[in-house]
Amino acid sequence: MVRKLCLFGAALTTAAAVACGDGSKNPAAPSGVSGVSGKIGDAAADGSTLKVTPPEMVAPGNNTTLEESDAVLRITAATPRFTSNVQLRYRFQVLNGTSVIREFTTTGLTWTVSGLDVNAAYNWRARAEQGQAFGPWSAVWTFRTPNELKAYMRPGELYDPLYKGVTVGKRIGATSYVPGKGIRLDNQSGRIEYRLPQTVQSGEFSMLITGLRTNTEGQKTKIMSMAEGFCCITTNDRRMTVEKRGDPAGVIAWRFVSYLDVVDTIGKQRVKLEFSPNRTYFWSATWRNQRFEVLIRDGGVNGKQIYRFGKHYEGPYDPNPHIAWAGGPPGRAGIGSGSVDGIIIRQVWLSSRPRPAFANR
Repeated sequence: MVRKLCLFGAALTTAAAVACGDGSKNPAAPSGVSGVSGKIGDAAADGSTLKVTPPEMVAPGNNTTLEESDAVLRITAATPRFTSNVQLRYRFQVLNGTSVIREFTTTGLTWTVSGLDVNAAYNWRARAEQGQAFGPWSAVWTFRTPNELKAYMRPGELYDPLYKGVTVGKRIGATSYVPGKGIRLDNQSGRIEYRLPQTVQSGEFSMLITGLRTNTEGQKTKIMSMAEGFCCITTNDRRMTVEKRGDPAGVIAWRFVSYLDVVDTIGKQRVKLEFSPNRTYFWSATWRNQRFEVLIRDGGVNGKQIYRFGKHYEGPYDPNPHIAWAGGPPGRAGIGSGSVDGIIIRQVWLSSRPRPAFANR
């Protein structure tokens, strides 16, 4: 069954953007609005044109530091001054100083904001609106995001930093913690398994990797993989495998199987790369807008691009249940088709949203 995902909030932008709803960032005061007599009049001293009280702020408390990665903003309802039978919408704004960086309108009294920077201070406020008219802004409160984010796995999104030795996934086979660096897959049996609570039909699966050598054991060894459930990864009809092979050494190959299609690397499309265990590599697989693509960068997320190749595919990607692995389970070929041995993994991200800045450290 196809599931539709909805992540509240909008992608972080450098300019103000309306995430949802029907208003602009600063709606102009209407010169003559009819049809809601008794509620709208000439602009007040603060510029408002809707006769309501400002919403009261509830949470997060002013000058507090969040414990989680998301900010759940809560207000109380505004009160109309002349009638009680009014359907109001509420405009929330998150500001960096005085610049609006996020905006959202809703008939509810809460808004969950995702993807904010770590260890950063933000202001926020809210106001009531009806049509083109708007009430006065609330007070402006401030919150700070935590110094570093904890791992989480929730519907539609996975974040697992790993460099502190804990994981929201399950360590299987031979793995070990390398302090301050991440979880090492000690041999081809080692992997980290994530049982996602909801199918991610379109998105990104990416991670940072050190300890990667050109010449490793095994043949079809995997950097990352996904599948529907736990049946054999070789024959799974919703599988995705991204491989750094040991035989031939350093060869990059991948396969992606959707509801209607199979796309993979063939022949000369399987290229050889040289890797150093002392370097940090960014590996990313994306499946969006009917295109699957693998990207590798040397030097981290902003490093030099050393590989990028993808193909168009047909049909949805709809595994249920959706399972993902850092590394991968052995297939019919045995242990030689398991994980790339010796790699140290950190900052795992899997989401319909693009990878955020906080996952790049």
